[in-house]
Amino acid sequence: MTVLFECSYDNERYFGLGVPRDGAELRIHRLGGDRLASLIAASGGETDALTAGRAELTVPAAARDRVRMVPPLMPDHVGDALVSGFMMTHNVKADASTPDQPNWFVKGLGDALKLPGEPLSVPGDAVAVCEEAEVVLVYVGEEKTGRPRYVGHAFGNDVTDIGRFKRHHGHLSYAKLCDAGISPVLHLGPPPARVTGRTTIEREGSVAWSGPFTTGTDALFYDLETIMATLLAYTALHRPGRVHYVYIGADRSSFHAGHEMADGDRVTLDFTSHGVVLGNPLAWGER
Repeated sequence: MTVLFECSYDNERYFGLGVPRDGAELRIHRLGGDRLASLIAASGGETDALTAGRAELTVPAAARDRVRMVPPLMPDHVGDALVSGFMMTHNVKADASTPDQPNWFVKGLGDALKLPGEPLSVPGDAVAVCEEAEVVLVYVGEEKTGRPRYVGHAFGNDVTDIGRFKRHHGHLSYAKLCDAGISPVLHLGPPPARVTGRTTIEREGSVAWSGPFTTGTDALFYDLETIMATLLAYTALHRPGRVHYVYIGADRSSFHAGHEMADGDRVTLDFTSHGVVLGNPLAWGER
């Protein structure tokens, strides 16, 4: 499976192959005026075709502070990206009342996505906040029809005011208006069947809670292809070049284990099975 990332270096856009490691040198390829999504479509995701004719640059470890990672396929204008997702999709959350199509929600535009290390903001009047370790599907609107086309997947943290939702299920839309963490790494293959990892929450330098998670298509109550086809049939979501980031739901979280999040908590999601780690502090807004 081809794995790649996009970044800016000295104010120019580049892409690289593999999972970038903190503190290590980077080998990257200049995009120039091209869009990475277009290159992927033209090359079929083959690494040799992606890099053909593109000069390679090695960024030494000492210059990594001049590199800024970018969420997978993020367009130049954040208004051309939509962040959304499904709720209550996993087998562990299904019961007799589970509907045929899961609830869908919008988290925001492209600026709702935060990379590792960046604060994840939640409303100042949040009732009870939780992390949600998830697979994130990435789609791009086709140039002629605008219909979203699957390109690959990333991993993310769908921070949620679960307390607001539990208090009133009709307030799902408000509960989801928190930032979302996302890895800068795009995996070009189909969504993974099984993802395992561990959540660690630190408070003032000490571990406040830790626990495992399992996600992936095998953990879903729903057939992913069916629910995505139902969602993406709506023409309101069809726009050429628009990038869609769709969070497909989570396993149980720290909330279900009785942990209560607080301002400044650092949440680290280690997607161990796929070598991806997301660590972000939580930041409460003003009341």
